[in-house]
Amino acid sequence: MAFLESLEAALYPVVCDINTYLSSYILVFLLIAVGVWYSVKTRFVQVRCFGEGMRKVFGNLSLRGGRQERGMSSFQALATAIAAQVGTGNIVGASGAILTGGPGAIFWMWIIAFFGMATIYAEATLALKTRVIDKDGTIHGGPVYYITTAFKGAFGKFLAGFFAVAIILALGFMGCMVQSNSIGSTFQTAFGVPSWVVGLVLVVICGVIFLGGVQRLASVTEKIVPVMAAIFLLGGLVILIARIKYIPATFGMIFKYAFQPQAIIGGGFGYAIKTAISQGAKRGLFSNEAGMGSTPHAHAQANVADPHDQGVVAMIGVFIDTFVVLTLNALVIISTLYTSDGILASGVIPEGIGKANLAQTAFGTVFGSSLGAMFVAICLFFFAFSTVLSWNLFGKINVIYLFGKKSAKVYSAIALVFIFLGTVMSNDLVWELTDMFNNLMVIPNAIALFALTGMVVKSTHGVGAGK
Repeated sequence: MAFLESLEAALYPVVCDINTYLSSYILVFLLIAVGVWYSVKTRFVQVRCFGEGMRKVFGNLSLRGGRQERGMSSFQALATAIAAQVGTGNIVGASGAILTGGPGAIFWMWIIAFFGMATIYAEATLALKTRVIDKDGTIHGGPVYYITTAFKGAFGKFLAGFFAVAIILALGFMGCMVQSNSIGSTFQTAFGVPSWVVGLVLVVICGVIFLGGVQRLASVTEKIVPVMAAIFLLGGLVILIARIKYIPATFGMIFKYAFQPQAIIGGGFGYAIKTAISQGAKRGLFSNEAGMGSTPHAHAQANVADPHDQGVVAMIGVFIDTFVVLTLNALVIISTLYTSDGILASGVIPEGIGKANLAQTAFGTVFGSSLGAMFVAICLFFFAFSTVLSWNLFGKINVIYLFGKKSAKVYSAIALVFIFLGTVMSNDLVWELTDMFNNLMVIPNAIALFALTGMVVKSTHGVGAGK
């Protein structure tokens, strides 16, 4: 134990320095550049085709998509993608962004998400265009396949391999640790259940679903995602109704502190604005995953007539994740804790308040501390649990790409170990490691997205993009 603690102490500052550089410079540039590029090239597909996407998602909504001959239905693929997107990034990640970057960080999350809708349209479209289908109907799709389509030869294999290793570490292993860590800590706070007990329960449930393959995962996510989102939204709306007189001031703080962050987080203007933007970008990426290259693995499984059809559906996933779920959580936190009667009104963070329990504290101001902690813990359990399921699939696809089908069971066993370890390890180090590998994933994915612009634009047939 002493060795692990010393290792964590040594690693933490190094990983933080790497993340600061990546998120403050490379990540912000790449995410915004790719999003703006595809927004222009598709003539803002996220605006023009938003209604089409909503109709495709909600027009034939069903929680019983049934077993598919191969892959998933369009909604099952979206539910699997949203399961990956709507996780701790919406609750714990948003809390961390607000604590570190102030309420204005939420504004920069919105900006990242708006352009990210065009990015994820491109990712989903390319995933479907380049996927590989085995004779038995098994579908393999994701960035490694469109990276090797964009770049032939050794360079393409290197970029694809780099991405595959990064996503296995970022989501399959470290990311699952983040999710289980958040579940364990919130359950311990709310119910007094030791986090290691929660870890064992998670391992058993996840193991059963992992063994069931894509079909079992699709069946679970299509039911969990709509229900968990509805429960969280209902609870959040109750808080906002109770705090309705503070809502105008809440939005005011988001916009004010986006451009005057030094007034709430201290330091000089340059430092404060960089912190607010980088926190918004970093947590925005972790939340909606647009440009990261994770959700294309789910959309590649979709049984659709045309890649464009799933591209517009994918955009709605980012909208739901950031503009609905994350925004609701942010409004709850700011309207209860940052207003004149809130404990964070002065910008000074009281001892004992951190990103892991900030949402619980916010909901507790209306529900009562005990009920608020329980509500967030239950919501976070479903959010994080569904994310673990999706991330495991994404990692598995890349493990198979690198090592073949026989490696899948070994990968799942290792992933279960990481899920358990996440419940007993340091929260901050786990988050920083996940951020680092998330950031590294963006680089090869973004390079391929730029290279395959023409293929994406051709898919926007019938809507006049790029013509």
